[in-house]
Order: sequence, then structure tokens, then C-alpha cells
Amino acid sequence: MKKIQYSTAMMANPLKSDEAKKAYANIQLTGNVNINELARHIADHNTVFSRGTIVGVLTELGVCMRELILQGYKVELGEIGTFEPTISSRGALTKEDFTTQNIKSLTVNFRNGVAFENLRRDAEFELTSTRKAQAAALKAEKEGKTTADWTAEPEDGGTEGAEP
Repeated sequence: MKKIQYSTAMMANPLKSDEAKKAYANIQLTGNVNINELARHIADHNTVFSRGTIVGVLTELGVCMRELILQGYKVELGEIGTFEPTISSRGALTKEDFTTQNIKSLTVNFRNGVAFENLRRDAEFELTSTRKAQAAALKAEKEGKTTADWTAEPEDGGTEGAEP
């Protein structure tokens, strides 16, 4: 099983700005899995459903969940977890002054179910370099250099590999 890769970075605690920086872990994502890849993965688990059927079901799940969320429902997906609509708003001086114009956003909170409990206990971790350091090393290698400087900003002004 592939391990979760992480790097470390020195960061200040935003809630305690007077304290010295401490080393914290930053996950280094392996990549993204889109709906087709997820469906293929599910189909590979000896299901009787084809990848196409699974894509269709997942697509309709998203459509239906959105519809139900917009009607104010909390959607419970068993061991996966619960998706619940939440709103944020600007305050009004009185209840009478409050209108729907005060509502700033409608978002969805996810509360994991038992399938996602104990992730830390079941996870294996592996220390790796930051994506920025990896990009700098690859660039140096392509240029025939034997050292790399990953503290410099990218020449194109972009953020390629700039995460800690």
C-alpha cells in the first residue's frame, strides 16, 4: 500500500503569533482521482456493475445531493458520512431588518462516518521533499547542474511547486 507523503515546514501558529515558529507537517498529495477513475477503481473491486454504470450512479448522486441540499435537507450516506447545508450571513440590527440579502453564502459541511474514522491509526506516512524542492531539483538536473536552489522564486512568477 502506498504511504501518505508529507514534508515539513517551519510555520508560526496564527493563534499565537508571539510564539516561535515550529515544524509542522504538510501533506504532499499524490494526485487527483476524477469520477471516471473512481468508477474504474470501484469496478475493479469485483462489483457486478460496469464502470459506465458506476459513473452514471455517481453523477446522479451529485445531481440529487445538490437538489436536496438546495431544499434544506441533510444527506446521510451511511458509513461514508453526512453532507449538511450551512449558511453564513451579515448581521442586521434587528430581526425585522434581516432579509435574504444578508445571506452571504450557502455551503456544505461534511461530517465523516465510520468509514473515515481512525484514519490516523490506519495510515502510514513517509517523509519526502516539498514539491518546490522536487521541481528545483528536476530543473537543475535538466540544466546539468549538481545543486539546486529551491528558496528562489520561480522565474515565471508562477507558483509551480511553491507550496511548503
